[in-house]
Amino acid sequence: MDTLEVAGRTFRVARARAVDVPALIALLADDVLGRGRENGAMEPYLRAFEQIDADPHQLLVAVRDEDEQIAATVQLTLLAGLSRGGATRLQIEAVRVDASARGTGLGSALLTWAHGWGRERGAVLAQLTTDRSRADAHRFYERLGYEPSHVGFKRPL
Repeated sequence: MDTLEVAGRTFRVARARAVDVPALIALLADDVLGRGRENGAMEPYLRAFEQIDADPHQLLVAVRDEDEQIAATVQLTLLAGLSRGGATRLQIEAVRVDASARGTGLGSALLTWAHGWGRERGAVLAQLTTDRSRADAHRFYERLGYEPSHVGFKRPL
């Protein structure tokens, strides 16, 4: 368990637990895109959580504030690849910070922590995707040194 000291507050970073799933889903749903994609049926989320939690290459993080309320989350995945000389990449997904902690620097501190987590496990590159419509998120990631480098495509299966 690690702690992040941000704006005079202490946040605890830990592996998410199954009991955290409803709060994590609430964070995912707390934006324009999430409201349209996330729903109240917990069973599919709990099945997904079990798969993520069982995979040694993944970490679903729950960040708790001083009152033990979940203040942020991120999902981290280590991806081995042949390109870049067999490099391991850190894939960062589902970055969310609760409205009560936005603007405090918690998001920056969490991603700095995530980068360290990846480096400790051999990752040489951090990558993430974000929806084109998330202009604020783009500015946030660029402030942290991310550069837009690829065009992504998705297709329902």
